[in-house]
Amino acid sequence: MAMNGFTGRDGGIFRRLMLLPTAVAVALITGCAPVGPNYVKPSAPTPSAFMAADAWKQSERWKVASPADNILRGAWWEIFGIPELSRLEEQVAAANQSVAAAEANYRQARALVQASRAGLYPAVSGGASATRSRRSSEMGGKGASNDFLLPADFSWEADVWGRVRRTVEASRAGEQASAADLAATTLSAQAELAAAYLQLRVLDSQKALLDETIAAYRKSLDLTNNRYAGGVASKADVLQAEALLKATQAQAIDIGVARSQNEHAIALLIGKPPSAFSLPVASLTAAPPLIPAGVPSQLLERRPDIAAAERNAAAANARIGMAEAAFYPKVTLSASAGLEAASLANWLTWPARFWSVGPAISGLFYDGGLRKAQTEGARAAYDAEVAAYRQTVLTGFQQVEDGLATLRILEGEAQIQAEAVRAAEDTVAVVTNQYKAGTVSYLNVIVVQTIALSDKRNALDILARRMTASVQLVKALGGGWKTAAP
Repeated sequence: MAMNGFTGRDGGIFRRLMLLPTAVAVALITGCAPVGPNYVKPSAPTPSAFMAADAWKQSERWKVASPADNILRGAWWEIFGIPELSRLEEQVAAANQSVAAAEANYRQARALVQASRAGLYPAVSGGASATRSRRSSEMGGKGASNDFLLPADFSWEADVWGRVRRTVEASRAGEQASAADLAATTLSAQAELAAAYLQLRVLDSQKALLDETIAAYRKSLDLTNNRYAGGVASKADVLQAEALLKATQAQAIDIGVARSQNEHAIALLIGKPPSAFSLPVASLTAAPPLIPAGVPSQLLERRPDIAAAERNAAAANARIGMAEAAFYPKVTLSASAGLEAASLANWLTWPARFWSVGPAISGLFYDGGLRKAQTEGARAAYDAEVAAYRQTVLTGFQQVEDGLATLRILEGEAQIQAEAVRAAEDTVAVVTNQYKAGTVSYLNVIVVQTIALSDKRNALDILARRMTASVQLVKALGGGWKTAAP
């Protein structure tokens, strides 16, 4: 029952016959280039320089950058110099659920590449079966018979026209686009966390300002009560001082609403339930960083969403080749070999061997215009992806210009607002002394105190906008840079 015949002369012929389909397929594939257009990266409108950057450079507040692509999405949040923010940011990649979903999508895209590559290789299957059957006597049957079968089947659709190769090309571009989507999702979550954290700290600074103001208003109320008791001030002065104090206390309480919302947003971004996360109160001490942007052409390589859009265009281009390959006939190489016998005793012997080998070609002659429509659809899809890529590039330039202009304008506004705060504080001191001297009414004090508080809160609002704009500019630039040596 041993299969000793496979080592003889007939066995050598059998092995050569089994290798014939592979040899023929390799010859066919290497001799034919895949159909369809080869991919060329679409052009995109790229300015020579950022307009807002030039304006900033003229004011000597600009610094030329030398971006390094290998650190584009590194620990960019360290430019703010806040250790607590850095600790929170490090949790985003590991715990944020949107990032986890994007990472799973990337693994799925990577698996699709492996699945598409499988089409380049033959399919080999085997099995074993044993049947007993009896044909009808009307059909010439003479009793029951056995059939013991041990086959091995080989099948391969030769990629003559490059359909499989274009499929692999599309899958690989899709994997690269998915990797860029993962980077974009991570960067977006990190930027959202930084913006929420900085906004929360500005709110803490506003709360501290209001607490200081409330303490000052209490002293003013005490002073007014004393003057009223001495017959110098009127009851109206006391009521006005008390109303101003209560209104400011209400503002301080209202800060808690926005602070809790930002705190909850941070918890969500690091994958924690809001009830299990809290941040102690601490005023913001960091200043808006100086952010170099480099040149516009580098933006095309630094932003992950632009990279994803470009890879999607590459995948769409490959799908044109896949659609065009459907017009050509399929060449299939197949072989089968094994053992078949009518009795179990003779099943695993050399005389029970069988084999067959041969190519097949098939094609679709008429499909009612289906393949033509699919090809036209693939070309239209490619045109749409190219347009989406160019729009993404333009949007990227817009966002950088917006960020640069916002920071430049807000810096000038912050300087003027700081001067307004100093003037308001001086006015409060002068008018308060005048009130103590009895030369002005308490209404004058209330007016200047209200103006001073408003100016200080406006200064903090401008600081919050500058910090948020800094984060948005970092995101618009792709997540990081390396500054040139001074």
